[in-house]
Amino acid sequence: MNFKSNTQDSVRMFKSNFLESLSKVHWSVPLIVWVPVIIYSGWLSINMFTITIAAFLFFFIGGIFFWTFAEYFLHRFVFHWKPKGKWGERIHFIFHGVHHDYPNDAKRLVMPPSMGIPLAGFFYFFFELALGTQKALAFFPGFMIGYLIYDLTHYALHHVNFKSNFWKKLKQHHMTHHYNDSTRGFGVSSNVWDKIIGTDFNKKTV
Repeated sequence: MNFKSNTQDSVRMFKSNFLESLSKVHWSVPLIVWVPVIIYSGWLSINMFTITIAAFLFFFIGGIFFWTFAEYFLHRFVFHWKPKGKWGERIHFIFHGVHHDYPNDAKRLVMPPSMGIPLAGFFYFFFELALGTQKALAFFPGFMIGYLIYDLTHYALHHVNFKSNFWKKLKQHHMTHHYNDSTRGFGVSSNVWDKIIGTDFNKKTV
């Protein structure tokens, strides 16, 4: 059985103090980093390229929707990918394994900029290649809004006691992924793609 800390303990991942500092982040940091980028990107799309409000909203909402799939895909196929060998195990632990071993470590529940900025850059250039600059600048802020919802939801699921049935069910879904079956339940801010693709939990598991 894998190790699982039920406390808010943390674990040191790097000998280097600098690298260690990059692996930990307060939950508010993604808001500080990405809200200005989201606003500026939307402003550029509307003002510099004179996209219509209707077209902007279409691509903006499309970006939010696309994030839900990216969240599922990244969690299932990237974060839970386990390369063979000691180096592979080490890489997996740094990217996601540490979170499963220490699920309540408050400083490792949202994505640090050291990892988030390169990922966001990759997705933006992919959107620009696929859609063109004008549409990408409308699509990208929606995508990043989806990401912020995911990141803050993830933090809340581990550290907030909910009274709403909606949030209770979402928390149960994520905790089941952590404590019962990590091969299912990859949606965090939503379980829609788990239901569509067939990786949701059966009633006996929950």
